[in-house]
Amino acid sequence: MRLPTPVYKPAFNVTRASHLVSRVSDLQASRAFYCETLGLVVSDEDATTLWLRGLEEACHHSLVLKQGEPSVERVGMRVLTEEDLDLAQAHFAGAGFPTRWVEVAHQGRTLQTTDPAGTPLEFCATMETRPRLFADASRYRGACALRLDHFQVVTPKVRESLAFYNEMGFRLSEYVVADGNLEMIFLQRKGNPHDIVFANREGPRLHHVAFQVPETSQLMHVCDLLTGQDKEDQIEFGPARHFSPGLARFLYLRDPDGHRVELFPSHYHTIDIEDEPIKWEVPAFKVGGWIVPPDRWWSDAIAFAEFIEDAAPFVQSDF
Repeated sequence: MRLPTPVYKPAFNVTRASHLVSRVSDLQASRAFYCETLGLVVSDEDATTLWLRGLEEACHHSLVLKQGEPSVERVGMRVLTEEDLDLAQAHFAGAGFPTRWVEVAHQGRTLQTTDPAGTPLEFCATMETRPRLFADASRYRGACALRLDHFQVVTPKVRESLAFYNEMGFRLSEYVVADGNLEMIFLQRKGNPHDIVFANREGPRLHHVAFQVPETSQLMHVCDLLTGQDKEDQIEFGPARHFSPGLARFLYLRDPDGHRVELFPSHYHTIDIEDEPIKWEVPAFKVGGWIVPPDRWWSDAIAFAEFIEDAAPFVQSDF
């Protein structure tokens, strides 16, 4: 299988996965899960919205929860400068995707668009800040979530997504092949294995959002907390280790509305230009190592609230 040539100097500079905007049916139940069980902290709140961040995050939010029918509104990315926002708008418009400038609370100028998979995206260059809390032991709760790390989207358009994100400067760290077909791709901008993952399933839908935690012991501690509350059904998969890819220890949980969250303590770096993508082939690809994931881990995902039906198709690069 031929892979695209990495683009080291893209038209604009995406720096990292930034934030997720989701809708939940009960803000108070979600607040208990995300703050007491996961350990996120509240930056701001009103009657219909919670803005949350991890303990080491200085930017205002990495997770926004809105009262509504459970779904996902937006997957957020950061760009480095305001100029990069304008360049991003030109890039997406030039590829035939709808773009719009919107006002978003606690964010600077924000661009909304979509990708070839149909993922609703938004980009911003700036965000309000709050004090980092990772040195304040009194604020540690539950899993002590430190920061948002990545998203996983399920879509049948994996190859198209690889071509498009490669042009945006995302580097392929790992990929999964089955019978010669591209099944999963792990793409990164910030120098660890992934900021966004695409997996070949019916979609577009969000499979999970992932947060880094300080220690492996937090994974067991969260399971103990949920078990003590008779909420074992929210423990979906793990604790275990990804034999492939990433080799990270992990735990997948479901929030009160079924949104999936991954917790993990560490990853390796993929910063240097010598780093080549790691290829995995089914059946050697074993996402849970010695543990087989439940069927719902493969099949369940959360719908996007806004899927732009009239997005123009992306013309795939020849690779």
